Order: sequence, then C-alpha cells, then structure tokens
Amino acid sequence: MSEEAEVLFERRGSAGVITLNRPKALNALTLGMVRLIHPQLREWVADERVQCIVIEGAGEKAFCAGGDIRALHDWGRAGDPSALAFWREEYQLNTCIKHYPKPFIALMDGINMGGGVGLSVHGSYRVASERLTFAMPETGIGLFPDVGGTYFLPRAPGETGLYLALTGARLKAADAIYAGIADAYVPSERLETLKDRIAGGVPLTEALKEVAEEEGPAPLAAIQEDICRHFSKGSVAEIIASLRADGGEWAAKTAEIIEAKSPTSTLVAFRQVREGAKLEFEECMKLEFRLINGFIKGHDFYEGVRAVVIDKDQAPKWKPATLADMTAGDVDSYFVPLGDNELTFD
Repeated sequence: MSEEAEVLFERRGSAGVITLNRPKALNALTLGMVRLIHPQLREWVADERVQCIVIEGAGEKAFCAGGDIRALHDWGRAGDPSALAFWREEYQLNTCIKHYPKPFIALMDGINMGGGVGLSVHGSYRVASERLTFAMPETGIGLFPDVGGTYFLPRAPGETGLYLALTGARLKAADAIYAGIADAYVPSERLETLKDRIAGGVPLTEALKEVAEEEGPAPLAAIQEDICRHFSKGSVAEIIASLRADGGEWAAKTAEIIEAKSPTSTLVAFRQVREGAKLEFEECMKLEFRLINGFIKGHDFYEGVRAVVIDKDQAPKWKPATLADMTAGDVDSYFVPLGDNELTFD
C-alpha cells in the first residue's frame, strides 16, 4: 500500500500490525477503513505466522478520535445508504474484535473516542499511554455511546458507565484502567519496544513487565461514592435533581454538563446502559443498530454535528429542547426491533 492509504497492514515477525493512517484527521474512522480492516483480520486468523494483532494510530495526537462524523452527517441528510452501511459494518467489526481468536492488543496512545473505542476496548489487551484521552462524547452531538458502549459501560465499577455515557467525561490512563477500559499503562516512548518484543514472539505478559509502569491514583475512584449516589437514580431527571440538591461544585457542574446534552440522547443513553447490563455482547450490538436507525431519522444528530463540527458555534438547538419537554416513552420507538433489517453477524 502507498503511504497515503487510510490504514496500513504489516506482518512484523509474529504480529499482524494495523496502523490507522489519517493523522491529520486524528485517524477518524471511515467506511473504507472498516472495509479494509475486517477482511484483513479474517485473513490473519488463518495465517499461522500471525500469533497476535497489534492496532495503533499514526502520529502522536490520536489513536482514533471517532468516526468520520461529517461524512455520516452528509450521507444521512442526503438519505445515502452509506450512512447505515457504515454503522452496520462498524458494529460487525467491533464484534469480530470482541471474539477474535488471537490476542488483540490495542495501543491507546492519544485521543481515543467513539469509533476508536470500538476498535480498541473490545480487544483482549488494551494498553494506555500518558497521551490517552478517552471519552464517549456522543450525547453532545445528538447520538448515543455506541460501538459496544451498551456492553462495556454498564460493566464499569458502580455507576461509572452511566456517568461517562451522560457526561462524555474525559479520562486519562489511570481512570481508564480503573473503569475497565484499559489494562496497563505504558509510556508512549516505550510502545515501540513493546511492539518489538511482541513481534519477536515474547509473551505479552513478559513484554509488559519490561515496559509497563504503575498508572498512579485514579481521580474517578475518589469520586466513586458521589457518582454512585447520584447516578443510581431511576431517571435522568432524578439524577439531575440529585446533583442539584447536592450543593457541591462538582455536582452542580455535572448537572450543567448533562443539561447541555441532547435530551433525546440522554434519555436513550440512560435506558441503553440499564438494558445493556442484562444483555450479551451480540444483543448489545443489535440494540445499538436499532438505536442508530432511529437517530438518523431524527433531528438532534444533524443539529449536533452542525453546532460542533460544521458551524462550530457550540450552540445546538435540540428538539425537544429540554428534558421537561419529554417523557421516557418518547424514546420507546428507538428500541423497537428492526425485523428483517436487524444487525447480523458472520
């Protein structure tokens, strides 16, 4: 492949290496990239020379900052089937990674959000560097925390997952490890050494002993009691009321953050996380595909992308505008099965 290819593949010793190669776009994930990665992973399953997979991002800023939201916005607006094709094939790729039969090692070095999370968090081993910034910020653009968020968010400690889903809070390495999103902390300057050892056939656990460090205290752990107290409530409105009644600065700021998100998105995300706690991975992904079908027919996704990505005025006009304008039943239609259009797997 040329250096301009959106994703690069290399067999390096016993490792198959995937490099997301759009550094100027923070390695944002495109439909073309999904359609390259998935068949390559299938090919490497059958290649006995490949004992493990390593996935990384080009450049120093990002592993993958998410999906190519502008393209998805434009396709959805135009009624182009490429939008749904992206999400369908992305979710199928996420599921392939979750069940990959060989060790799948993600080097989360830099920004890792949205679509990048789907390429990393479901792997068998997730390495975080000091440059990691993790978030699921979808409710701020009128979407929901997808790419398997339905599965991994409710399995985070306490109510951490719901907190992340509703606020889009950004995590560094120690918090990512605490939340179960990463497994080890390795300084970015040692990632090449780690890759060399893995490619040379050194077992991952031994290679990590050489390069990993203690991640230090997790700020999330320090506020876990507060998160659990407020986010264990029975609705988004009750969570906000609890935060408002707290009287503390963190609680007040957290309430403001949630209130600025799409009301539709926050109600969907609340129910999504609650339901995901009871579902197996494939059922979670099927649910997400139902949800995305609803969102691309709605208003808030296009308005959120306009406000954050296109016009950048950071002033979305959500419809409905506030939680007070909605009931829990307003999102029931998002959760209805799709019949013949349900997500399927290989």
